[in-house]
Amino acid sequence: MDRPVATPTHPGVNLDPAFALRIADLFREHNRALVAFLQCRLNSLSDAQEVAQEAYVRLVTMDRPEQVESLRAYLFRVASNLAVDRMRARQVRTDHPLEIPEEDLHLAPIPERHVQATGQLQELYKALRELPAKTARAFVMHVIDGCEISVIARAMKISERMVRYHVANALAHCRARVDEPEMP
Repeated sequence: MDRPVATPTHPGVNLDPAFALRIADLFREHNRALVAFLQCRLNSLSDAQEVAQEAYVRLVTMDRPEQVESLRAYLFRVASNLAVDRMRARQVRTDHPLEIPEEDLHLAPIPERHVQATGQLQELYKALRELPAKTARAFVMHVIDGCEISVIARAMKISERMVRYHVANALAHCRARVDEPEMP
């Protein structure tokens, strides 16, 4: 018996090459942040990775992707909703305690992780204040607000290439500041 093959007309699968490239870019640019976001919510790396994967599947199988203004914002919203569903399912299973997966044993307790995350966030804000105004604005609009490059270019009245330049510079600067070791 022949199995159905995914084609552009196969329901539930969007094989538009341009859309596939957008999803690949989205994955490349935001997957680490998405998994980190989910790991903080779910307190489990494996659950975070599973939920992130499911969110990408939902994105790829959506009916009308052209109606979504910001794929990044939509991805994070879907992932957030899936994380809530996962936490509810955990709550139901509390009558039947499960063992903690070994990969989660190395994680620091929540208060310590919260303090560390707060410190990193403060370093990020400090790094953003060190940047030129245009660079910081482009970075915040793209990474924090989830705006598309073309939208930012129109809002800032600069080319899309300049927006990418500003975002890349801001990202490199922030990574260097947040990741640099503390001086004694």
